[in-house]
Amino acid sequence: MPVTPPFQASRKFSSTFGAGTGTGAAFAIAATAFTNDAGAAATAFPGAFAYYVLYVNGVIQLSNASTVSTTAITIPDGDTIDDGVPVLVEFVIT
Repeated sequence: MPVTPPFQASRKFSSTFGAGTGTGAAFAIAATAFTNDAGAAATAFPGAFAYYVLYVNGVIQLSNASTVSTTAITIPDGDTIDDGVPVLVEFVIT
C-alpha cells in the first residue's frame, strides 16, 4: 500500500503566450513572466513538487505537452499560439 503524504498544497502561476520567447521546440515562458497566487510577479517555479498541470486557455494539457524547470516552462510550438491566450501552471506540493 502506498504512503499518502500528510499534506498537499498547490501553487498557481498565470501568464499569456505573448510572454514567451523562442520558436518551435525551444519556445519557453520564463517563470518571471508569470504572476503568482498572491498577484505578485513570480521569481521562480517550485523546485520540488509532486506534479504540475498545464492549462492552455483553461484546457488541461497532456503531460507530454511541456517540460518545466525552476526558471521556465517549455511548450514546443507554443509560438504558433496567439499571444493573448492565457497559460496557467499549477504545481502540487507535498
